[in-house]
Amino acid sequence: MADTRRTFHHPFKPYEIQSQLMTAVYDCISEGKVGIFESPTGTGKSLSLICSTLSWLRDEQRISLDRQVHVEESNEEPAWILEQARKQRTENILQRRLELESRLAKIREKEAHQRIQYEKGEPLKKRAKVDSDNSSSELADEDQFVLDDYQSETEVKGSTTSRAGSDGFSIASLDLMRKLGEPVEPTREDPGLEFTDELKIFFCSRTHSQLTQFVNELRRVEFPKILRLEDERECVAGNMQQESPIRHLPLGSRRNLCINPGVVNAGSTKAINERCLDLQQSSTPQEKKCPFLPNKHNEVLVNEFRDHTLARIRDIEDLGMLGKAIGICPYYASRASIKPSEIVTLPYPLLLQKSSREALGILLKGHVIVIDEAHNLMDAISNIHSITVTQSQLHRCRTQLRAYLLKFRNKLKGKNRVYVAQTLRLIDSVSDCLDRLVSRSSEEALVTVGDMMSGKGIDQINLHKLIRYLADSKLARKVEGYNEHVARQASSTQEPLSDTTPLLTHIQGFLQTLMNPIAEGRFFFEKEESRSPSFRYLLLDPTFHFKEIVEEARAVILAGGTMSPVSVTRLKDDRKSSKILTRAQMDDYARHLFAYVAKERLKTWSCGHIIPKQNLFVRSVSQTQDGVDLDFSFTKRNSVPLVNGLGKSLVQLAVAVPDGLVVFFPSYAYLDQVSVQWQQTTSGSENIWSRLQNCKSVFKESKGVSGIEDTLRQYSKAIDEGKGAILLSVIGGKMSEGINFSDKLGRAVIVVGLPFPNLHSAQWKAKLEYIEQSTMDRGGSSAEGKAAGRDFYENACMRAVNQSIGRAIRHQKDFASILLLDRRYSTPRIADKLPGWIKQSCEDRRAPATFPEIIRGLRDFFQTKV
Repeated sequence: MADTRRTFHHPFKPYEIQSQLMTAVYDCISEGKVGIFESPTGTGKSLSLICSTLSWLRDEQRISLDRQVHVEESNEEPAWILEQARKQRTENILQRRLELESRLAKIREKEAHQRIQYEKGEPLKKRAKVDSDNSSSELADEDQFVLDDYQSETEVKGSTTSRAGSDGFSIASLDLMRKLGEPVEPTREDPGLEFTDELKIFFCSRTHSQLTQFVNELRRVEFPKILRLEDERECVAGNMQQESPIRHLPLGSRRNLCINPGVVNAGSTKAINERCLDLQQSSTPQEKKCPFLPNKHNEVLVNEFRDHTLARIRDIEDLGMLGKAIGICPYYASRASIKPSEIVTLPYPLLLQKSSREALGILLKGHVIVIDEAHNLMDAISNIHSITVTQSQLHRCRTQLRAYLLKFRNKLKGKNRVYVAQTLRLIDSVSDCLDRLVSRSSEEALVTVGDMMSGKGIDQINLHKLIRYLADSKLARKVEGYNEHVARQASSTQEPLSDTTPLLTHIQGFLQTLMNPIAEGRFFFEKEESRSPSFRYLLLDPTFHFKEIVEEARAVILAGGTMSPVSVTRLKDDRKSSKILTRAQMDDYARHLFAYVAKERLKTWSCGHIIPKQNLFVRSVSQTQDGVDLDFSFTKRNSVPLVNGLGKSLVQLAVAVPDGLVVFFPSYAYLDQVSVQWQQTTSGSENIWSRLQNCKSVFKESKGVSGIEDTLRQYSKAIDEGKGAILLSVIGGKMSEGINFSDKLGRAVIVVGLPFPNLHSAQWKAKLEYIEQSTMDRGGSSAEGKAAGRDFYENACMRAVNQSIGRAIRHQKDFASILLLDRRYSTPRIADKLPGWIKQSCEDRRAPATFPEIIRGLRDFFQTKV
C-alpha cells in the first residue's frame, strides 16, 4: 500500500509523534478549526509547528493560484484558446510575485557577499545628527499647553479621532501630518508593485527571546517554490531558484526597534513610547523631530527596508541593525512589510490588544493564528486588560489637574472647560471612595462602580463621551507637559523631570474600565504595607477579548508543553514511539475561553514525551527520612520538624543525585523562610544549610529580574567543575519558564508542596463565583458549578507545577529524576492532573515508596545512566 502521508519538509527525519502533531495541525487549519495542542518541551514542538503551518500555507497558495487561473470549459471555444487564456491569466497573476521574488533574490545575493560590511556601513542617505537630549527642549510659551478647540459634534457623527487611521495614526495626527507635508496614506509601494494582503501565519509567543528561538528554527526549513513545473516553463521569469525562501517579518515594540539614541536611552518602555510621541508633537520644532520617522522624503528608504527585511529571515535584533544601516525607523517602516509577508512573529501584547493591532495595521481576517507557550494565555489576556491605580497616583493626578485648570480656566473654551471639570470631578469621586476605605483599615474588599461614582454631580456625566474626549483631546499630555514645565522653572533646569507615561493617561485607562460589563470583571480595594492603597480592576472573563481574534481568523492554534491538566479518555500505546494521548480535553480552555465555540470546531490533541520510559525516574514522596509527613498545606508548612526534615531529606537526595538539582518552592516568601531556618545552628551541630553546601554548591533565585543570568552562570560553572550544584527556585518564578535545565543542569527536579492560590482572597473568591455562575448560565447545576470552580482552582495550581516539571527533559537522550515532595501528590485527584508522560512513568506505583526506597531507586537509576 502506498504511503499517503504528507511531506512537511522537516529538516530531519521526524519522530512519530512529530509526524502526528504536524498532521493534526495541518488538518486543523485545513478544516478552519480552533486547535489546542500539547506537546512536552523537548519534543521538537516549534519545528513541527513551523513545518505543518507553512506546508499548509504553500499548499493553499498553489490551490489559490489554480483557482485564479482556471478557465471554464466551453463547447463554443477551441481548446487552444482556453489554454492560451489560462496561460495569460497565469502570467498576469504571477508577474508581481515574480518581480518581488526577483528583487529579493538580488538582495540575498548581495547580502551573501557583503552582509557584514552592509550592516556596519553607512546608510544610503546620510542620517541627520540626533541630539540625545532633543526631547528636553520645549517652547517657552505656556500657550502650547492650552487645549485645541474641541467640537463635540464629532462624537455624534462617530468620527472619533481616537480610532487608528492610516498606518495606525489617529485622525488628529493625520491632520497634523497634512499640515507639515507628511504622507497621510499608507506608504505607496514602487510603481506597478501594489501589494495585496498575502495569506499568512501570525506566530505569537510570550517574549522576544522565545520568538528569537523560533526564528532560529525557521532558518532550518526550506520549502519548494509555489509554481508548478508547467507554470515555471510558461512564465516569463521562470528561471527561479529551486527553493522559495519564506518571507518573514518580526514585529516588536519601540523598545526593541527604536534607533534614535535620544529616545531609546529614555529607560523604561513607557518612557521610550512617550519620548517618541513627544518628538511627533506640533510643539516640537521641525529640526528637533526624529529624523528616522518615515515620510514622503524618505519613501525610497522605507521600500528598501521592506525588501531587505523580506529578503532573508531576520530576528528582531537584525531588524534594528537593518534600520540603522539604512537610516529609517524599523518600528514604523516595518509596517510596509506586513502585507507581502508570509509569516509574522510578534509578542503577546501586539496580538492580544486590539489597539496595538490597529496601530500596526494588522488585519486578522482569513489568516492563521498560532500562539505558542499558550499555557498562560488566559492569564496573559487577564493581565493585559487589568489595571491598578494607587491612592498616591489619584492624589497627584488630582493636584496636577487642579493646577492646570486654575492656570488655563479662562483660556479653555466651550466643551474643553466642561470636560476638564468633569474629569476632575470623576477623579475626586474615585479618590474619595478610596480614602474612605483606607480610613476603615480594611485589608481587601470588593468594590462596585456605584461606590466609586457616588460623588456629587457624577450622575450628570456621560462617561462614554468623557472617555472619548480624554482620548481625542490629549488632555493628559497637556497636563503633564504643563506641570513638568512649572517644575523645571522652579528647579532652574532644562532636563526632563519625568520619563514615564503621563499620570492622567494611566488614570484614564482605569476610568475606562468603569464602562466594562459587570459580568466581565470586578473591582477590588487592596491595602498592603509595602505599597500605597489601591483600586484594582481584574478581568475575570477573557472570552470577549479573544473572541474577535477567533472569529476573524481562518484557524487558531494554541500550543504548549503543559497546556493544562488533561482529561484523557484512553491511551494509545505505540510500541515504535511514545504513547499518544487521544481524545484529550483541555478543560479550562474549552470551558472558559472557547465556551461559545461549537464542539465540532474545537480540536484537542496531546502526546507523550520522546524519551524512553526508562530515562525518567518519577516518584511522589510522602514522608521525610525521619518519617515526618510531607504536608505543605498553608496551616502546616511552617512546622519546624517539617522544615528541618525537608532540609535533611534534600541532603540525602543531593548525595544520591549527580550534577545539578533544581528545587522548586511554592513561593518566594516560603523559600526565604525555609532558608533562614536551615541556616540556624542548634546544639552546636552543623546547620542544614552548611550540610547542603558540603554536598554541592547552593544557589538561590532572587525575586527581582536582575542577577538571574549571573546565578545561572555560576550554577552551571559549579556543575562543570565537578562539585555539582543545587538551585533553589520558585514555581512560577523566572527559573520555571523559558530556562532549559538539560543534561547535567537538571538531573533532578524536585517540587516542594503545591502552589495553591489564597482561596480566601477577595480576588479568588470573585474568580470562583464567576466560574460557578457562568457554569450555571450554560445550563449546569449548582453542584456542577462548584465542581467547575474547584477544578479551575486546582488546575491553576497544577499548570504551574507541570510547567516547572517540564524544565528537566529537553531532548531524546536526556535522563532525569522528578520528585514530588508532598503527600497530596499521591492522591488520585492531584496525580491525575500531572502530564501524561509523567503519569506513564509512575503509573505502576500502587502506593508511595518510602524514603529509603526512593534513595535506593535513585542510586540504581543513575548507576545505569552515568
